[in-house]
Amino acid sequence: MSAPGKPKGLQAAFDEIRADYDMSRQSRFVRRRTGVAPQGSGADYHFRTESKYYEAIEQARDMDRNDALVGILADRRVDNIVQGGFKLDPKTGDKKLDLDLWERWQAFANDHDQCDIAGECTWAEIERHAVRAESIDGDIVITGTEDGPFQVIESHSIQTKSREEDTFLGVTRDRLGKRLKYWITEELNEFGSKGNSTPIDVRDEDNVRQVFHVYNPHRVLQTRGVTQLAPIFSYSGMLEDINFAKLVQQQVVSCFAVFRKMAAGQSGLPSVDGYGNSTTETTIAGTRQIEGVSPGMEIIGQPGEELQGFSPNVPNSEYFQQVKLILQVIGVNFGLPLCLVLMDGSETNFSGWRGAVDEARKGFVADQLNLVRRLHAPAYKWWLANEVKQDASLREATSRPKIDIYKHNWNLPTWSYIEPVADAEGDAVQLRNSLTSPRRLHSARGNDWEEVSEEIVEDNLYAITNGAKAAAKFNIENPASPPLTWRDLVSLPMPEGQTLALQDPAMIAVQENAASADATAVAPSGEFAGLSTQQYTRNRKAIQRTLDELIAGTITEVAARVFLESIGMSGKNIDLLVQDVSDGKVDSLPSEVTQDA
Repeated sequence: MSAPGKPKGLQAAFDEIRADYDMSRQSRFVRRRTGVAPQGSGADYHFRTESKYYEAIEQARDMDRNDALVGILADRRVDNIVQGGFKLDPKTGDKKLDLDLWERWQAFANDHDQCDIAGECTWAEIERHAVRAESIDGDIVITGTEDGPFQVIESHSIQTKSREEDTFLGVTRDRLGKRLKYWITEELNEFGSKGNSTPIDVRDEDNVRQVFHVYNPHRVLQTRGVTQLAPIFSYSGMLEDINFAKLVQQQVVSCFAVFRKMAAGQSGLPSVDGYGNSTTETTIAGTRQIEGVSPGMEIIGQPGEELQGFSPNVPNSEYFQQVKLILQVIGVNFGLPLCLVLMDGSETNFSGWRGAVDEARKGFVADQLNLVRRLHAPAYKWWLANEVKQDASLREATSRPKIDIYKHNWNLPTWSYIEPVADAEGDAVQLRNSLTSPRRLHSARGNDWEEVSEEIVEDNLYAITNGAKAAAKFNIENPASPPLTWRDLVSLPMPEGQTLALQDPAMIAVQENAASADATAVAPSGEFAGLSTQQYTRNRKAIQRTLDELIAGTITEVAARVFLESIGMSGKNIDLLVQDVSDGKVDSLPSEVTQDA
């Protein structure tokens, strides 16, 4: 503190200026963080020692293997991101070529011998391994091989045996950060012995990417991925310690103990052995015997010593609140709300559960897009480039105009309806009001509209064909029965808002005979069916007057069409009438109009 009346120094004056952020002024509320470069640092600054990076990978893997929670959360994240797998949708501009490419890819991706150089994984399994490794290890690399299959390379193998120029953590980059090579270290045995490092060019001689690095960087120029456990490593470890301590405590308080109190001056009771393991400990005061804790244990007090039993509530109420908080923090770092962490919705109501799951799905979609960008899209392009090299028909297709053989989409996996009826009605409303197209709606649901529509047509045609055959056979075998059609045997869904009334044919015949016997009027049919005779007559006169005015030129064709539509005429009949009066007269009217009143 400066002396009274003495002017403050320049440094003291600057220290009192509050033009900076509070976070840059260390105080008892802002803890001092170590390992921070005062002048700023690159994305890889915090892994200046490569050995620490690979040690962190093994630490995360150990937690995945041995902790009760971490491995399950990683699986839950994979289940939500990958689900049933990503679906390829070629968009070359030629439907026949699209189908051919799709069939080729399906045959390749579903055959583990073709897809994986080790002959173990299909493409769907590679997807799952990639997402899980990106979560636990931090990243993973998949490469294309000369023979065609993919090769999966785990993160610990991406390193150099010795120092290489412009190479960090096994990745060689140029001065702009573009990746040039990945160095793969040979594993000599299962005990961790490493051999030489072999570089793999990121792009082949045709400039097609052949190394696919799956990671989720938090900074633009970050070389490698970092495990999701990094910020919660202490949380996860402490949770395991807390749970283990509580289990031990529960065992202790579950033991049955009998306490004996002896009066002073009384002789000791005989010792009873066999109640548990016991040990001796030598201290300054002498040697004492320590009884092991076990069920059925009996504790004998010293003369004049009074012992009191202790039976706490284990676990206590605070334990559940603490564990819940820790689970929430760990789950959020995996993108999982508490209801998904616990697989239990009792913590909230349906609306809360749905809101939490909807928010989590936003993160899952972002992870899906990251996976497509880093794995699916470049891997498919590399595979297709090899197919084009080996197949003359595909090479010919690349030269055709308006054909982009590499253009495609990956339909992302989606989730089933949380509330099926409400969600399905929402989709129907969007289609009915032209708020989206069928292909976009089905793509958002992880389906291919062309495939779905083809299946609908094929299934309906199959049902109608079989129904028609069965109806024809029935009619032949039962000539006395009313004839059947395929509609009597195949129940196709009616469009929403439309109903179908079924009537007995015999009753319809009776009604028709009664109507024909009525000499006062002829019942109208077709568009004017159901109208009274008076209203029918008025409509007929109105149609004739409208046509006369159209011929005379007192109204336009548009006005005539609007008026005819307003009284219930169909567009087809209106077209016939307008065409009929084009010669200046009315030659005929539709059957509804020409009937006598």
